[in-house]
Amino acid sequence: MPPLPPAITALPARDPELRRLLAAWSAINSGSEHPAGLDRMRGVLRTAFAAEFPSALIEEPALPGTGARALRLVLRPEAHVRVLLNGHYDTVYEADHPFQQPRLLDADTLNGPGVADMKGGLVVLLAALGAFEQEAAAAALGIEILITPDEEIGSRASLEEINRSARRCRFGLVFEPARPEGEIVRSRKGTGVFTVTSRGRAAHGALPELGRNAIVALAEFLVAADRVTADLPGALLNIGVVRGGGAINIVPDLAVAELHARIDHVDQREILAARLAAAAAPINARDGHLITIEAAFDRPPKTCGPAEEAAFAALRRCAADLGLAPIGWIDTGGGSDGNLLSAAGLPNLDGLGPIGNHLHSDREYVHLPSLSTRAQVAALLLHRLATGELVLP
Repeated sequence: MPPLPPAITALPARDPELRRLLAAWSAINSGSEHPAGLDRMRGVLRTAFAAEFPSALIEEPALPGTGARALRLVLRPEAHVRVLLNGHYDTVYEADHPFQQPRLLDADTLNGPGVADMKGGLVVLLAALGAFEQEAAAAALGIEILITPDEEIGSRASLEEINRSARRCRFGLVFEPARPEGEIVRSRKGTGVFTVTSRGRAAHGALPELGRNAIVALAEFLVAADRVTADLPGALLNIGVVRGGGAINIVPDLAVAELHARIDHVDQREILAARLAAAAAPINARDGHLITIEAAFDRPPKTCGPAEEAAFAALRRCAADLGLAPIGWIDTGGGSDGNLLSAAGLPNLDGLGPIGNHLHSDREYVHLPSLSTRAQVAALLLHRLATGELVLP
């Protein structure tokens, strides 16, 4: 084995700095629907990355339908092989959420908004690339960084920028958090929403026989919908939102439900749609009732192919050569921009950020030593791509 690059082996010495940086970033509210906070967070990131990589080309692309912007940095665009480093700077914690400040639970555990998902991942990305760029081998590899502001709400505005980056790159590294036991992500389910609208006929509550109750019809449909995945392995359907009605002395003529779907395979979209339509058919056959269903899938499944298999094997060797604990990988139901990169044809490893848990709750935490150790693994993987020690299919 060639000697390990000194800048990579020295990364744990940056632990105090990385911890301070994460605490400062966590304290900036950048909820997906908080424009001022998103602007502030993007500015802080631009300053930090520009200071670390002064030769980088920097863009802040405008995104359709939102005032938020992405942040893109490019190093060596002329390189034959370019790798995409991907992350997001929005969180699920809005400006009025009570969870706003980080705090130490113990010497190695930080609790705070976004400390794992994924401001901790952005710290790992910054540290890993900083170490890699100190090595002469870096000159052989093009780097593109894309950090988006809307991953937590489906990446709809960022989708075209994600696709642009994917088309220019050979492989992607996604710095979503690792699982609680340190595993990265092998595959992710696709995600989507079925919006179900039930229409009936309004009538006075004293004469209900003249009306057609849209809420009752929707309730009947939802009982059937809750069973449609029973024999469909890997598919999930959650009835998440139900609303309808108005004055209690009026038979309601409108009710709406939103069902969140998760799928293992693209063809499961059509299977679910067909089964939901079949559940609606007997209700629609009745006089005065109409149930319509609209599907909107924002993320197709993230798959695992030969390039991911080869990169994961190399990642495990990197961890072993650094004297770190073995890294496993798992399949998970949660979506990320790794799904979108896969859909765009870019193979990628996902979950390369720090180890943490309880994401999207006020119990979210990160294991602080993993900031530098996961940065070491990612940096060494980049180094071996640049030197040709790792050749992707």
